[in-house]
Amino acid sequence: MTVVAKKLGPRNFLTGIVVSWGLVMVGHGLVPNWRVMLALRCLLGIFEAGFFSTCVYLLSTWYVRREVAKRNAAFYLLGSFFAGFGGILAYGVSKMDGIAGKEGWRWIFIIEGVITVAMGLIAFFFLVDFPEKAMNSWRFLNEDDLKIIVDRVERDRSDVVAPPFKLGEYLRNGLDWKVYFFAANFGLSSVVTYAAAYFLPIVLRDGLHFSVAAAQCLSTPCYVFASILGYSQGYWSDKINMRTPFILFNCLIEVIGVAVLGFATQNPARYFGAFLIIGGANANIALVLTYQANNIVGQWRRAFCSATIVGAGGMGGIIGSLTFRSQDAPDYRPGLYTCLVAAIMVALSVTTTTTHFYFKNKKQAKGLIVLEGLEGFRYTY
Repeated sequence: MTVVAKKLGPRNFLTGIVVSWGLVMVGHGLVPNWRVMLALRCLLGIFEAGFFSTCVYLLSTWYVRREVAKRNAAFYLLGSFFAGFGGILAYGVSKMDGIAGKEGWRWIFIIEGVITVAMGLIAFFFLVDFPEKAMNSWRFLNEDDLKIIVDRVERDRSDVVAPPFKLGEYLRNGLDWKVYFFAANFGLSSVVTYAAAYFLPIVLRDGLHFSVAAAQCLSTPCYVFASILGYSQGYWSDKINMRTPFILFNCLIEVIGVAVLGFATQNPARYFGAFLIIGGANANIALVLTYQANNIVGQWRRAFCSATIVGAGGMGGIIGSLTFRSQDAPDYRPGLYTCLVAAIMVALSVTTTTTHFYFKNKKQAKGLIVLEGLEGFRYTY
């Protein structure tokens, strides 16, 4: 998908897929049977697949490496922030049950689909192209401003202009072992974020014995906390130009959160554990994206890595959606153990790559090697 986005330009590509999936969501509210629903779910997955990877790729092309974390955090966590209110919105819209002869769940799809289509159409007038082609989109920057941006990125990593696309060279990026560690970091973090998004209201209802309405509403503060934590970490991570300490800290609070939610006996304490799990996992998404973007060079490699980590995120989402099973109520221990293992594996993966980067940087400082084929390049950890 990132290759297509590069060819079409993010303005046309992102507008097209967002409007398309909005229309598909409206269709969800009008389906006559499960077969049509299944077909629409497949279409929804196809259209959504290119969104996240393209946005991450686009952000990484506009900023130097030490400016990306807070931008990634703002992009991802704004989505999480508003998604946190999704439970409240869904609960409110479900009260429309019976209007125009449609069930409440149909109205949820229809209204959210209409909003998505509207936002996609509005975004067309504000989205910008990649910096070397940004004069083709709306001109909030003049030529001198764009030259400054292009020169800054070129000095940082010398990959503003992409060479001609060659499939063999593009696929050869898959031979770099680091690509799969980056993908694992994102995929494992996604296991926790998806699990929490789907099942936090269920855990609050069945495990902590809140009502359905209270469980939906009590999910929201967790995501507000995650947004504040994540953006704060993104800001300070850029400030000191380090990612690993923040990622490991988030893994630690996820582990603590799992222990508190799983084994504490008082509901306020268990609810606090949910804060830690959701805060740590969501904050880590932006950081592992930045960790990856900071340590690769080349536009097509960047596109390949962006696509790979989003694919891993999709697999993580599948795992996350299956971890909290109804038969495990009310404690949901297998789901909590899955989140625990995912957090520990992210910590181990990042520690492995950071150790590798540390020793490679030492050799580079002594003039023994050139990293990523770029003179003066150093890994960020």
